[in-house]
Amino acid sequence: MLFIVFLFPFFLVLINSAKTSFEVTQYPLAWPKRWGTIVDNIVKIWTSESVRYPSSLLSSAIITAVSLILINLFSAMAGWALVRTKTKVSSFIFFIFVASMVIPFQIVMFPLLSWFRTVTVATGIRLLRTYQGIILSYIGFGAPLSIFMFHGFIKSIPLELEEAATIDGCHKHQIFFRIIFPILKPIQATVLVLNGIWIWNDYLLPLLVLGKGNDVMTVPLAVSNFAGAFVKQWDLILTAILMAMIPVIVFFLFAQKYIVKGMIAGAIK
Repeated sequence: MLFIVFLFPFFLVLINSAKTSFEVTQYPLAWPKRWGTIVDNIVKIWTSESVRYPSSLLSSAIITAVSLILINLFSAMAGWALVRTKTKVSSFIFFIFVASMVIPFQIVMFPLLSWFRTVTVATGIRLLRTYQGIILSYIGFGAPLSIFMFHGFIKSIPLELEEAATIDGCHKHQIFFRIIFPILKPIQATVLVLNGIWIWNDYLLPLLVLGKGNDVMTVPLAVSNFAGAFVKQWDLILTAILMAMIPVIVFFLFAQKYIVKGMIAGAIK
C-alpha cells in the first residue's frame, strides 16, 4: 500500500507529461490521449533559448559531481580524524558539527550572501553567480551530516588494522587512502545518494547564490522559468521535472544495495 502512495506523485508527473497544458489543468488524473505529446514537450524544452535546459543540465551535473566528490573526501577525512583523535578538542569539534545540523538554513542564508560579498571585495574572488560559490556552499551545508555518518561508521573499524599498517611503515595518508577509505564504500554510497538527491533537487540555495538569468543555472532554476507571473506552462514544467528525475532514479537504483549496507553498518556490531 505504501508502495502505491509513494509512486503516485511520479505517476501523476508521468501521465501529465504526455498532455497539453490545457489537458493538465482540466483532466490531471485522466490517461493521456497521445503519448507522443511527451516527445513534443521534450523537444520544446530542449530547444528553448530562454530556458537553456541543456546548459542547465550540464551545470547541475558539474555542481553535483564536484560537490559530492569534495563532501565525500573531506567528510571521510574529518570523520576519521575525529574518531582517532581522543581529545576534548576533537569531541568539541564533533559536537559543533552535530549541533550545526539543527540550525535552519533560513537563519544563515542572508548572512551567507553578505559574507560572499565581503570575500569578493576583500580578495577579488567571485563567489556569487559562480561555480565555486555554489559548490563551497554545498560543502559547508552537506559536511555536518556526512561527518556524523562517517564518524559512526569508522568507530566500528578495528584500530588494529591501522596499527598493523603503521608497523609495516605506512604513513597517515597511506593508511587512510589504502585501508580506511576503501572500507568506507557502503557509507560513502549512502552519503553520495543523500547529498546527491538534495543537491540535484535544491532550488533555494542556487536561487540565492546563482540567481536567475545567469550563465550558471541549475535544472530547478531552469524548470522554474516555465512558471511566469501570469502563465504557467504545466505541460513543460512536468516534462522537465520528469527529465530531471531520471538521472537521480538511475543513480539510486545502482547504489541502493550500498545504501542499505551503509545504514545498518555498525548497528550489528
